[in-house]
Amino acid sequence: MSDKLRVLITGFGPFPGAPYNPTMPLVKRLTQLRRPALADVELIGHIFHVTYSTVDRELPELIARHRPQAVLSFGLADRTAHLRVETRARNAVTTTFPDADRNRARKGSIAAGAGALMFGPHTANLLRAARRTGIDARASRDAGSYLCNYLSWRAIEAVRNDTGPRLAAFIHIPLLARDCTPPRKERANRITLEELVDAGEAMLLEMVKLTSRAMRERPAVLALPEHARRERANAGSK
Repeated sequence: MSDKLRVLITGFGPFPGAPYNPTMPLVKRLTQLRRPALADVELIGHIFHVTYSTVDRELPELIARHRPQAVLSFGLADRTAHLRVETRARNAVTTTFPDADRNRARKGSIAAGAGALMFGPHTANLLRAARRTGIDARASRDAGSYLCNYLSWRAIEAVRNDTGPRLAAFIHIPLLARDCTPPRKERANRITLEELVDAGEAMLLEMVKLTSRAMRERPAVLALPEHARRERANAGSK
């Protein structure tokens, strides 16, 4: 395993109503970045097939395989014209809109009786970083009830695990055409892929800085030998 700080950057594939998902080229561009500030950072890209079972299976696998210290996820919000930095995940799942395999969730919540899960104060830093690039970026308290919200919930759960990443974030981006431009009738005031890449880079660099700080303040449990992790867990349960 590399000693570099590792950031998992994720997007989604197509889903009903969205045959093209612009998070795919965005994730590709971000993982190809070469910057001095990223010299000691390993960027891992992944595109999720848009199903609940895929997220449940692949997110834990990715975390176990790559042990990322940060997870930066992107999703499509085709009804908004700006970038949205999500601040929380709702305990909600749509039972009417199918996933990419045409399956519908059977219940309307993720965890019985639970409230929303917050990403944390670092979302304000990401919002400021994005806005400094000139993009129209806004904080959001509603990640929806589809796969974007579901992945947000699972990512926050992973952060709360001692062996999981330190930070997670979810960013909603607007719709782009297949040529990565805004829809023709709205090009005058819509965001372009290049603007998304600039904002994504700014948020990525901010995530790296904040994650590095968090690692200095709290040594990584993942760096401990297995027996030490067991002893730590046992001590915490006494």
